Amino acid sequence: MAPNSPALFEPALMASRLQTALPGFRQVEWVERTRSTNADLLERARGARQMARPWLLGAHLQESGRGRAGRTWQNRAGANLMFSCAFDVFLPARSLPVLSPLAGVAACEALRGLVGEQARSQLAMKWPNDVHWKFAKLAGILVEATRAGTTRLSADHHVVIMGMGLNLEDARALSQSLNRRVADWSEVAAEDGQAAQACAADIASAVARAWYDAVADAVRGGLAAFPERHAQVDALAGQHVHVLDESHVVCAGIACGVNDAGQLLVRTSQGPMPVSVGEVSVRPLERGQV
Repeated sequence: MAPNSPALFEPALMASRLQTALPGFRQVEWVERTRSTNADLLERARGARQMARPWLLGAHLQESGRGRAGRTWQNRAGANLMFSCAFDVFLPARSLPVLSPLAGVAACEALRGLVGEQARSQLAMKWPNDVHWKFAKLAGILVEATRAGTTRLSADHHVVIMGMGLNLEDARALSQSLNRRVADWSEVAAEDGQAAQACAADIASAVARAWYDAVADAVRGGLAAFPERHAQVDALAGQHVHVLDESHVVCAGIACGVNDAGQLLVRTSQGPMPVSVGEVSVRPLERGQV
C-alpha cells in the first residue's frame, strides 16, 4: 500500500462504517469480489421483489467492471475504491441523460469537501463525468437507468444506478499502461493534510450522500440551475477541444459549459454545438489547432 493511500477496510467493516454514515440508505453491502456493482444493482432493480431504496453496493474487486461506452475498468484489490448506488428517480425519460454529468459534479463537490481549501481547485470534472486531480483522471463514473420490476408507480419512475471507480493508488503504473496521466488519492493526500485523514469509507459515504442529495434536488427543483453548478467544477471551460464519435472528429472548438440538458457546449466556427452525453468523448487539442 502506498504511504498516503486511504485505508480500505475488510468488507464487513466497510459495510458497517458506511451504514453508520448513511442512515438513510435502506441497503448497504460491501463484498470481497463481484462481477460488477452496477450490473448487480441493475439486476436487483429489475427483479420482481420490491425493495426500498437507496442501496449501496461496493466491492474490493470487480471481475467485469465497466466504464463508459463499455470500456473495461482496470482494478486491483486494495488499489481502487469501487461502489455503486441505486436511487428511485421520478423524472421524464428525456431528463435522464443530465444525471450522468450531475453525478460527476456532485462527486467532485463531495471530494472537494474532503480536502483543504488550497487543494479544492485542483479537483475538477471533465465532461461528461470524470473527476480529475491536476488534469489527470482520478475517478470515473458510470450512470445507468432501468425500470423497476414491480414498482412501476408512474411513467416517470426509474431506478438510476450511479457507480464510481476511484484510484486509491497505482497511478504511476496505470499512467504507463494507459499512456496518459492518471491520478490517485495517495497523491492528493501527499499534498493535503485534510485529504490524508480521509479513509476509503469517508470518501465513499461523502460521494453517496452527495449523489442522494443531487438526485433529490433534481426531482424536487428541476435542472435549470445545473449549468451554473457545473461551471464551478468545469475542467474544460475555455479550452480548445475536439469531439470524437467512434474515433472520428465531429467538431472542434472551445468548450463553453453545458446546457440544462447536460450537453457540452462547443463554440465552433458555425456557432455553438451541443454534444450529447454518452455519444462522444472530449480531449484537449494542442494549442493553435483550432
